[in-house]
Amino acid sequence: MIQLIKHVKVYRETAWRDSDILLAGQKIEAVDGRIEASAPGLVTVDGRGMFAVPGYLDRHVHITGGGGEGGMSNQVPPLRISAPVRGGVTTVVGVLGTDGLTRSVESLAAKAMALEEEGLTAFFLTGAYSYPPVNLTGNVKKDIVMLQNCIGVKIAVSDHRSSCVTTAELARLAADVWQAGILKGRSAFVHLHVGKGKAGLGQLFEILEQSDLPVSVFHPTHLGNQPEDAARFAQMGGWVDFTTLQDPDESAEQMVDALERCPPELVTFSTDSNGSMPIWNERKEMAGVGAGRISSLHQTICAMVKSKGVPLEQAIRPCTSNAARALKLPGKGRLEPGCDGDLLLVDDKLEIRSVYAMGRQLMWDGKLTFAPKFEYL
Repeated sequence: MIQLIKHVKVYRETAWRDSDILLAGQKIEAVDGRIEASAPGLVTVDGRGMFAVPGYLDRHVHITGGGGEGGMSNQVPPLRISAPVRGGVTTVVGVLGTDGLTRSVESLAAKAMALEEEGLTAFFLTGAYSYPPVNLTGNVKKDIVMLQNCIGVKIAVSDHRSSCVTTAELARLAADVWQAGILKGRSAFVHLHVGKGKAGLGQLFEILEQSDLPVSVFHPTHLGNQPEDAARFAQMGGWVDFTTLQDPDESAEQMVDALERCPPELVTFSTDSNGSMPIWNERKEMAGVGAGRISSLHQTICAMVKSKGVPLEQAIRPCTSNAARALKLPGKGRLEPGCDGDLLLVDDKLEIRSVYAMGRQLMWDGKLTFAPKFEYL
């Protein structure tokens, strides 16, 4: 299918410029000031008044649901396809959380395939909070090598819910992941849930000082919990991921602080969507629980632009071009010829009006253009 989006503004050549975008199949064929095209079945739409930005990459989503702390009634439901589409997210990385018993890597892999069938790009991580990591094939290395969309492993550190993995165990796990990536011919990484614990990122610093492992094999997240260690890790050349908060203004404050503390080209944002967000008291007792929403990504970007004065083209980078580079996805995060046809059209109030994923229109003028399965349940 060939589609031509006319009269939108695209940030190119250091400015927002009037542009046309030509999509051919799943790819961006051309972006230019004016494109004249004719072909059988060509679909032309008018995006006048809209700003075109790359589709967002959310690298930490509980696609099968998360939670379970405080009882099974606290389990969060799985992600429904309409939520990421309305939130402008066209690429997700699925993860497990505290519960690696009733939630499985098998269900995670299946849900990633389901999301791809419905139009998104979806990857997943083996493992959960615990050590040894839960897996599908018998070991983490085999999961990464043999499961097409598995791009790494997740584990928890510096958290009272973790398995208190030793530094030697964490180093051995990272070595296995690094070897798996070499065998697979693509990047693989250890995605670390980082809590508010006393050790912070101390184990990572020790491993990097005493081993030959590269800093790129470690991708810590939830670094609002450890901002000082995050800055130190980023200064070493490591990727640092910050979780958007449910209050947009509070979230924007944290994200602007992260971009000031760390090299901004190494900062990514993610949502922890559909994961539980328990509230713990000083005795490590749960005092309440909420859940992450994938909509918080775009809401944070809007607050950064409107309340903090961050230019739109800069506010989106942590969840577009930065996230694509962190995940080694060269076709994502940019609106350039040859890239995947993932893009959003936002109006002058920054409301998402239209969404394209892999060249397929999923939302136009605020309305879904496909029928999500089982949304009525």
